[in-house]
Amino acid sequence: MSDDASDAGPVSEPLDLVKLLLDELVFVKLRGDRELKGRLHAYDSHCNLVLGDVEETIYVTEDDEDDQEVRTVSRKSEMLFVRAGMVSS
Repeated sequence: MSDDASDAGPVSEPLDLVKLLLDELVFVKLRGDRELKGRLHAYDSHCNLVLGDVEETIYVTEDDEDDQEVRTVSRKSEMLFVRAGMVSS
């Protein structure tokens, strides 16, 4: 893919915007209080995604007797496939 944005053509459909993000760092919010940050390598018409150099953050809520505490768990993956149904709306 060329680095020149003018080669991408006009944006006429929502997936045209996703095409502009190929090889860029993206942020994806998932169901279940999970977030991903990684480089977008590929996508399809269903919005399944392939991300590289991914950092996943999971927010865990722990109920204490007096209050709620939210802690984060992070992990890294070299490559990750994200199924479209997991993305938060």
